[in-house]
Amino acid sequence: MSANIKIIPFGGVRENGKNLYAVDINGGIYILDCGLKYPENELLGIDVVIPDWSYLRENKERIVAVFLTHGHADAIGALPYFLSEFKVPVFGSEMTIALAKLGVQSEDKLKNYDDFHVVDEKTEIDFGDVTVSFFSTTHSIPESLGIDLKTDEGQIIYTGDFKFDQTAKPGYQTDYARLGAIGQAGVLALLGDSANAENPTMNASEQAIAESIEETFHYQEGRVVVACVASNILRIQQVFDAAAETGRKVCLTGQDLEKIVNTAMKLGKLQFDDDLLVTPEQLDSLAPNQIVILQTGKMGEPIKAIQRMANKQEKTINIQKGDLVYITTTPSHAMDTTVAQTRDMIYRAGGEVKAISDEMNSSGHAYKRDLQLMLNLLKPQYLIPIQGEYRLLNAHAQAAMELGIPADHIFILAKGDVLTYANGQMGLGDGIDVSDTMIDGIGVGDIGNIVLRDRKVLADDGIFIAVVTIDRKKKQIVAEPKITSRGFVYVKANKDLMQESAQIIRKAVQNNLDNKEFDWGHLKQDVREHLSHYLFDQTHRRPVILPVIMEVNQHHRRTTPKGKGKDDKEATPAKESKAKESKAANKPANKPSHKAHRNRKHHRPEKAETTDQKK
Repeated sequence: MSANIKIIPFGGVRENGKNLYAVDINGGIYILDCGLKYPENELLGIDVVIPDWSYLRENKERIVAVFLTHGHADAIGALPYFLSEFKVPVFGSEMTIALAKLGVQSEDKLKNYDDFHVVDEKTEIDFGDVTVSFFSTTHSIPESLGIDLKTDEGQIIYTGDFKFDQTAKPGYQTDYARLGAIGQAGVLALLGDSANAENPTMNASEQAIAESIEETFHYQEGRVVVACVASNILRIQQVFDAAAETGRKVCLTGQDLEKIVNTAMKLGKLQFDDDLLVTPEQLDSLAPNQIVILQTGKMGEPIKAIQRMANKQEKTINIQKGDLVYITTTPSHAMDTTVAQTRDMIYRAGGEVKAISDEMNSSGHAYKRDLQLMLNLLKPQYLIPIQGEYRLLNAHAQAAMELGIPADHIFILAKGDVLTYANGQMGLGDGIDVSDTMIDGIGVGDIGNIVLRDRKVLADDGIFIAVVTIDRKKKQIVAEPKITSRGFVYVKANKDLMQESAQIIRKAVQNNLDNKEFDWGHLKQDVREHLSHYLFDQTHRRPVILPVIMEVNQHHRRTTPKGKGKDDKEATPAKESKAKESKAANKPANKPSHKAHRNRKHHRPEKAETTDQKK
């Protein structure tokens, strides 16, 4: 019986990170990786971005399990959010599962979740019509695995992050024989890593990188601040080895890094002498040429943490004159501007900068020839380039066509595309809606495009607040408009602009008060529109305009003091005082008294309406 197969990317295509791919085989949904990505500059205030799994939520009963390739955030970072909704089994290598548990344990909803299963390259799991197995790959973290879904129509292979390195040590080595055997058995479709596809230059071996790190430590006379991704276990091991060889001590920064190091130590994936590590308090007792500071930042992202160190914003350790900041991670092209700004900050703080990527190609992903070698080993009928922006997916496609793979057998997908295999042919079917889910603090998915747009406008053009008090019954403005602005213009230097703005507000409000069909929403919108046109004409800026309209009813009933007639317009202070004394003498002890109003001009607003909607 032929299998009914659908492949749906929920992330990881036409972007960096956030890998999550669903393979639907005969109604069972197999999830490959569950990662996040760090926000780019336009996502103001956003901590991380995870996939939108609305479709999976509607089909949650059909989810079989989650299969993880490795322990980096782009593969496991969204797992705590996913498992909060979908209590399904999770499979991965020992190291991957250990790191996944660190993230899951931080979620209160998942304190009792323990459906983790450790697998290796020899594991096979039979789900009836699908057999899932694994194969070893080389990456910057130990025990990285590729995933093999064996169906009646052939095998569907997901490489995960990989590269080929003949000098890789045990725990990082690729199983070439296994790849050849998979290819001989017949591969229907390959979901292949494209993150380094446009690079024609061979990756430097990890042995050469380790030698370069040790040489840098040896010749640097001051402190070395190493910027590294927290889950890059291979690079951390190389830093520890180089520090030991050059007589330096290592200071770890951040709880995230300490947790990962402790976890890797317990599993035997990191090896070093106990006296190699020192605390921040012990640094003062060491000479600068004896110190290595390993900075990984919050959630394993080191660049922003280095910026804080350069700006003297860290509590314990900051960059000082004579420091060398050694960037051992390879940021994505989207981070080029941020990295350039970071370098400038470091030099301003008196430090120097060196990056591994300046001297050698240190990527943990396969370059063009590696991708072609993988294709020749697996011989897939269809190729689905994944993990990278569009130009990288296209570069992978071009490399495949050089090997003779037909263009119509290569699919560059977007999020939500549904690739369907039926009647011996693979093609695009009806897609589904897939967006991004943004995490801001404890909020999951409560930040949408409108909020982000307003944040951007606030950052670019500031905010303009207009406060007006009205009496709707008398159809008049009680208090003149009061204007406040932040991040828009300097008020004292723009008095004419503010005065004219007040006139525009007054006119717009009065026009609405004179209208028999008064409407609060129309009033606020009218103020925004008139003010927006004027401010743009004068400044060519579009600030967020926030009208605050308060209503005062001047005809509410007053408590009349005794001894005062109905026709009295206002009591004198003396009469009012006597009235109070008389009332106090005659009232019961347990009955609260009401103070008479001394001045009609002071009233409590019965209704105040505000708005935070932009025009």
